[in-house]
Amino acid sequence: MLLQEPQESPYDIRFSFFGFPVRVSWTFWLAAIVFGYNLVDGFDRGLNVASPGRAPLMLLWGLCMFMSILIHELGHAFAFRAYGIHSSIVLYHFGGLAIPSSTSMPGRSIGRMGQRADLMIALAGPAAQLASAALVVALVKMAGYQVLIFRQFPAGLDRIPGVLDGDPIDSAGLLSMVSFYIYPSVLWALLNLIPVWPLDGGRIARSLVMMGGGDANQSLWISLIAAGAMAAYGFQSHNVFLGILFLSLAVSNFQMLQHTGSGWR
Repeated sequence: MLLQEPQESPYDIRFSFFGFPVRVSWTFWLAAIVFGYNLVDGFDRGLNVASPGRAPLMLLWGLCMFMSILIHELGHAFAFRAYGIHSSIVLYHFGGLAIPSSTSMPGRSIGRMGQRADLMIALAGPAAQLASAALVVALVKMAGYQVLIFRQFPAGLDRIPGVLDGDPIDSAGLLSMVSFYIYPSVLWALLNLIPVWPLDGGRIARSLVMMGGGDANQSLWISLIAAGAMAAYGFQSHNVFLGILFLSLAVSNFQMLQHTGSGWR
């Protein structure tokens, strides 16, 4: 399966944070380099003589991406905890996973939590990530600066009132840190909210459909259509990674529909 926990490696980093076991796969750092290279290269060229160099900027990007994805998974983990479920966090090449392990509530199993609980847990990750980005934006605006990274966002996000108002941040380090944190925090959260299974948005869609009286197959059709549209958008916009990712998810969703007998024959 595409989005599953990676195998353990002696190169993984392990620690505990707020009582949650965290494992950072070595592939996470490799993916950070791949995903962030163009952005870092653009900043290095744009900063010109003020740039500290590509290597320091790439290190800063990796740390910012690490904090952003960790906060996303902490949102899920704290939501699990609120429902009496223990969980652990894994960061890897496709972002992160909050993995439920056991429940502390007698008579309740992880698989019988209910659609409302599933909905809240799925929402908690993107919500935490977007809230952290909003906090950084608010602090920057309170200091009287513009949030220049919004010029790099698609879908009209650069037209959010006020984000581009103010003075430019005159510190290369501060500008890079603010930009490198906000960029993945906004885009990763929004990407995860697309209603494609097993992304958070797909889980949210499934819960809403089932809470409205539908069934899981109906949510899979929504997921398949959304994945196909995103794959087409990715290839059309020359974002090959995005196209391949959602094409793979579309195939996975189609196979799930075929398995349940609700697909094309």
